[in-house]
Amino acid sequence: MAGINCWSQQLGFAILISFVLCFVLLCFDYSALTSTTTTTSHSGHSTPLVNNFANANANAHAIITNSSDDSISPLPHNPLVIVLNQTEIDSCLGRYIYIHQLPGRFNQDLLKNCHLLTPGTDKNMCPYLGNFGFGPGINEENQEIVLLNESWFLTNQFLLEVIFHNKMKNYRCLTNDSSIASAIYVPFYAGLDIGRYLFGGVSTLLRDSSGLDLVKWLAEKPEWKKLWGRDHFLVAGRIAWDFRRQTDNESDWGSKFRFLPESKNMSMLSIESSSWNNDFAIPYPTCFHPSKESEIIGWQDRMRKRKRQYLFSFAGAPRPDLKGSIRGKIIDQCLASGSLCRLIDCNYGATNCDNPVNVMKMFQNSVFCLQPPGDSYTRKSVFDTILAGCIPVFFHPGTAYAQYLWHLPKNYSSYSLYIPVRDVKDWRVNVNETLVGISEDRILALREQVVRLIPSVIYADPRSKLETLEDAFDLAVKGILERIEQVRSSIRQGRGPGVGFADGDDYKYTFAPYGKES
Repeated sequence: MAGINCWSQQLGFAILISFVLCFVLLCFDYSALTSTTTTTSHSGHSTPLVNNFANANANAHAIITNSSDDSISPLPHNPLVIVLNQTEIDSCLGRYIYIHQLPGRFNQDLLKNCHLLTPGTDKNMCPYLGNFGFGPGINEENQEIVLLNESWFLTNQFLLEVIFHNKMKNYRCLTNDSSIASAIYVPFYAGLDIGRYLFGGVSTLLRDSSGLDLVKWLAEKPEWKKLWGRDHFLVAGRIAWDFRRQTDNESDWGSKFRFLPESKNMSMLSIESSSWNNDFAIPYPTCFHPSKESEIIGWQDRMRKRKRQYLFSFAGAPRPDLKGSIRGKIIDQCLASGSLCRLIDCNYGATNCDNPVNVMKMFQNSVFCLQPPGDSYTRKSVFDTILAGCIPVFFHPGTAYAQYLWHLPKNYSSYSLYIPVRDVKDWRVNVNETLVGISEDRILALREQVVRLIPSVIYADPRSKLETLEDAFDLAVKGILERIEQVRSSIRQGRGPGVGFADGDDYKYTFAPYGKES
């Protein structure tokens, strides 16, 4: 019995010692977890940043970043903040963007010399640079077109790069620390630069000079070494083809900027992409730049309820010198349709087509808006059409379906009609009869989807903070961040930057994927 009592006392003592040890260990662990460093976040508030274990990871990251080999530096792990029972996650993780501070000749000097941007024309770009690149406000006292006057502007379609730069300056996840950036933004105004030299027989040497100087400047920066430029992107307010001259013949169009070795490693966002995989299309700027979500929602409601006078409409001019153009046929059929079709013929001066009030009035009063290719595949009119709640009718996949992959639904039949026509010689379409045959239910469903797309094709005022809606800028940033993360993932898995990162795609604008041809 004495042995049993002794054994019981020893067991009780052991349990007591174990309990004390567990308590001490728990206290030690809690103090380690809650030992934090305070720093200033992107929003300007002081917040706990990382615990001791995360600091060790950060130090290891610094060693990797400063190494001289060619390995790709990983982004820092998610800074986890543990405050009692609350877990906070950095909302900008994976979305930080660093802006290169370029020499003025690549952007701001172009704006200072705005009178030189359009040589050989009577178009003065200077008035369009105000209001963050939106241009002068529309003071038209016409509530048929204007929801709130201060939100409508005479925006020039070639100023996307200026608009995007001003939006990026107000992006909530900017960082001055390039080592934590998921993407590097290069604010080179490539479109304004090359626009000075596209007309008048300017030498290829001069056309290429800015691009050559830019990539030389970039390649000398430490940010370039991380991914050799594959995390860099820029935005152009012209079509990508303007930067894809394939020879050095003086008579060939544009510059060869996108064929420079360093430029191939970057991604470019422009109003129309080329057939190369490192070019991406984002919407042309419209004339509506709201500062409040309520303005967008109010405009959408107006377009849903709008009574539309015309079955279809077209704003444009024929292209008799453009081989295979179907515009002449479209204009003829519109005129032959009488009161069912409304036409704004842009051949008769800029008063009609350059005035967004005229164009928007027509689109708002139309059920369908015809969108044939113009001088290139795409048109600014596509986005004016969507803004007006008018159902777009496309004739070529390169006008929208193969272009704006981040902004328009993959299911193109949910918001548009498609009448594939390869060439004017293949024209066997009666547009009037085709559109008359669309049921009212289908029209309502298509229009509803078009109206829902309005936020995704506008560039809101850069001072605005959209809470529940994403505009064209937001979707473009999301798209390029996902693109760069795919590159990082591919490299981490030992597969290089990805299959065909900068390759051409000869099938990008073919008709086959978009339905049967009639």
